[in-house]
Amino acid sequence: KARNAAVIVNMHDNVTELTDPEQPDEEPRKFAFDFSYWSHDSFEEQSDGYLAPTDPHYADQTDRNECNNGVVPLFCNEMFKGIDEKKENGEQIEFEVSFSMLEIYNEQVRDLLNSKTKSKKGLRVRQHPKKGFYVESLLTVPVNSYNDIENRMEEGTRNRTVAATLMNATSSRAHTIVGVTFNQKGKNAAGQETTKSAVINLVDLAGSERAESTGATGDRLKEGAAINQSLSSLGNVIAALADKAGGKNVRVPYRDSVLTKLLKNALGGNSKTIMIAAISPADINYDETLSTLRYADRAKQIKTSAVVNEDPTEKLIRELQEENAKLKAALERGEIPNDDDDEDDKPSTEGISEEELAKMKQQMEEEVRARMEDNDRKLEEMNKTWQEKLLHAQQLYEEANKAAISVKEAAKTSPHFWNLNVDPQLSAMIIHTIKEGENIVGNGVDDSSPDIELKGLSVLSQHAIVTNKDGNITLRVCNNAKVLLNGETVTSEVALHHCDRLMFGSNHLYAFHHPVELEAANANNIKFPEVTYETAQEEIAAVAGFDMDTSEKSREQLLLREELIEILPMVEEANAISQELDRKVDFEILLLSAEARGLSKGRAETFIKMTNLETKLDWLWSRNQFINRKYLMQEMYQNYVEGEDWNLPDERDPFTESPLTEVTIGTAMIDMREHLTITDFKGTEMGKLRVELIPCSEDGKEFDIDDDAFVDSPSELLGKKMNFFIAINHALGLPTKYHETWCEFHFYMDATPTVTAVMPNTRNPEYNFKNLFSFPAVTKELLHYLNDSCLYVLVKGRYKEPQKLQHRAAALKTKDMVMSKVLTRGKSVKAMQPHDSDSRMQNFARMAKMTFEHNTMQKKLQRLENKMDLLKKFTSMASDMDLDTVMLSQLKSLLEATNPSAVAANLQVEVPPKKNRKSQSAASEESKQGGGETATLHSDVISPSPTASPPPLIDPQTSQIIAEASAESDLASKDQPSDLDAKQTAAQTPAESNLVSKDQPPPQPPSPATADVENLPPARVHQSSCCIVM
Repeated sequence: KARNAAVIVNMHDNVTELTDPEQPDEEPRKFAFDFSYWSHDSFEEQSDGYLAPTDPHYADQTDRNECNNGVVPLFCNEMFKGIDEKKENGEQIEFEVSFSMLEIYNEQVRDLLNSKTKSKKGLRVRQHPKKGFYVESLLTVPVNSYNDIENRMEEGTRNRTVAATLMNATSSRAHTIVGVTFNQKGKNAAGQETTKSAVINLVDLAGSERAESTGATGDRLKEGAAINQSLSSLGNVIAALADKAGGKNVRVPYRDSVLTKLLKNALGGNSKTIMIAAISPADINYDETLSTLRYADRAKQIKTSAVVNEDPTEKLIRELQEENAKLKAALERGEIPNDDDDEDDKPSTEGISEEELAKMKQQMEEEVRARMEDNDRKLEEMNKTWQEKLLHAQQLYEEANKAAISVKEAAKTSPHFWNLNVDPQLSAMIIHTIKEGENIVGNGVDDSSPDIELKGLSVLSQHAIVTNKDGNITLRVCNNAKVLLNGETVTSEVALHHCDRLMFGSNHLYAFHHPVELEAANANNIKFPEVTYETAQEEIAAVAGFDMDTSEKSREQLLLREELIEILPMVEEANAISQELDRKVDFEILLLSAEARGLSKGRAETFIKMTNLETKLDWLWSRNQFINRKYLMQEMYQNYVEGEDWNLPDERDPFTESPLTEVTIGTAMIDMREHLTITDFKGTEMGKLRVELIPCSEDGKEFDIDDDAFVDSPSELLGKKMNFFIAINHALGLPTKYHETWCEFHFYMDATPTVTAVMPNTRNPEYNFKNLFSFPAVTKELLHYLNDSCLYVLVKGRYKEPQKLQHRAAALKTKDMVMSKVLTRGKSVKAMQPHDSDSRMQNFARMAKMTFEHNTMQKKLQRLENKMDLLKKFTSMASDMDLDTVMLSQLKSLLEATNPSAVAANLQVEVPPKKNRKSQSAASEESKQGGGETATLHSDVISPSPTASPPPLIDPQTSQIIAEASAESDLASKDQPSDLDAKQTAAQTPAESNLVSKDQPPPQPPSPATADVENLPPARVHQSSCCIVM
């Protein structure tokens, strides 16, 4: 709604319909599923957070779920309800439920229940020949109630939040798998102890992962980021399984990603699989919605076969022991057992070298040892009673979460900070209480023991001091550390109040909670505004100079606002990493209009400018390209923190850009035959460009003054042939830092740009480019483009190879260089207004368009003046021939002439036939009756018609421009008349002397001999500057 989007989704029973916003009249696409639930609107939120339906169309949460919880809590709660019912019914079965929680981020597995895991590469994924893929050393804890599961989920979410803060990873980029193992132990009909087992995987897939959103096509760093690998692999697996269900013999690529390995059994094995797809009903998300519906439609075609997993307990123990003995004997003989009969997963050895085979053998040996360790662990667990397992798990939980539990209790009555995260599920998961007295905030390195420990970018060992004195909370920064309070930089001691927002360093965003102030506000019915990650980032962006106001904003402006909120913390993080690693680069946000990007229309877009602080060269990155680079920057920083080798070669370093990368020097807008100004994205002049846009014949010959090829109005071109050429001759005064330059532009519906030759090593390149454009018939679309659009020429280039500094280590640090850059500009980073460059570029576009319109008006004025000269010459010639009547058809042809100068060169007055020469009274009578083919010229007086005003040939705005231009011309000619005016004055005839312009004195009253002229009928032939009375 905030984006003014239209609803394109509709649901009828189990059918979901999707309408293409580009073709709203066509039949909508229909997708049939088991259930389709409408939850977009038709509800109202109650005080307890429950969304009550206002229309039966809404999928009420109470009707569908009997509560207001999510899928995982619902499932787990129902499972324990069933267990309790069976126990109450006296069934002699022992129920065992185990819980695990992991996250897949950037193809790495993290155990969310084990915060002590420090492996940078994450946990290993192994394969069992019968049970399939599993995660090595994944902590699986026994639980005895839904409350236990809820506590474990909270623990996992808290660990996930800490990891996300340290690595700046968000849940939207990570997949979460909650694993529940359910065992039922009892005796069968034969009296044997048997075990029924089931594994439930509840998977929350990452969102917003489409390729267009996460990476620019062809970016050299896209594959290294591995953002889309898991989802694209899952799509390939689902497609292959759907084909297989249809009878095709295809290989299912489970091994292509960690996610598909772990979901192998759920998708194609002994399982039942349910997919829940959440879609957006907005037209602006049409592509994503269609992709999701297709994804789910393919998934429902997969066929699975679920059977009961029931084995005698003694058999399970015996099989584990036999398997271990078999594996141990194989290792002693130097053999690798190959007991995996699944052809879908069996890696091919065709074309593999001896070195690769040896490496594969080593990996398989590791797999075997891991299987043996896993079997030993399972045997040990099977020899314990269920109560022993529960007691041990509870002891470990209390020990690991002792501090968190005490902090949670203390936060109910004490002032504290709580974290804000882009994922609402991760907000308020980290709490830091503020005890009485001074509380030091720091990173905990160098053997320091801060009261509030924050690890991450730009956090110092002693970052700030928060003081609690009798309930009054104040904060002061230490060592010029970075702290933002409600978006403003903290430079002196400040008081903190309930709901204040604080940023420590580059990525620790917190809200302040003061229970005493909250209680006082509630007593006075004062409500505090809701604090979210988005509102806090909006506040920071607003202080930085961005317009965050949402009132009276278009859809494009609202989209741009969302992009800014998303990209601003990323740029802050990239700058912090650059300074920490001393990479000598600086990043800043730019908002580029369509004109600055060489487009005639389109919305402003977010770009990131990377500046090399040593060479002073800069590059513009698209938002997607920057996001890809940022993930590799994070990886470099993580290696740096862990003491590993973090330096990368230039071709893989996300902080470097090759000089061969093309850059846009500036843009120029084509008028006609001009030296155009080349401006960069800030509106700064970068040089001049000689460009010509000239009408011509089909063979490219330029029209001259004698060619009758000009029109007064563009509408006259409709349906006619049109030919013209665009010539880019040369550029002047380009900066010297470019090794080579060229120009390119898109005309009309060109899919690919038209490009000139590349000119090396010169500030004044001679492009000598000429391209002919021919159109057999001008269409309305082309005419609209020519009337309302501008043609932009992009001047592009590549930098020269920068000279390497001899003593890099002795140079200024990145942080000092950034500060020097800020001081040189004379303003702080937060005061930078990216809108300024966009505004300057738009002003330049408007000025260029006004210049073009002014030049067009001048040309039209010149043609009107030429017609006046033609009429003067015509009347003069008629007077010399002693004619008082001329042919009306000839007079019309003169007024409609498209090239008056060419007509004037061969002008001859046609003498009307004698039989048509009539007396003045007869001509007047005939004129009243609307007939006649001649016009009578009266040399006595030519004045405006008293009964009719001349119809305008052009619009009022054009008339005003012409009038102003004529006034300026007359003022200039009063002191120094032109040669042409002098000649015309010398050769003026009596008839010509009566052609009175609006700037000349009015004529004297007529003499009695000419008084009867006032009674003449109105004229039927008019011209915009004068009127010929007949």
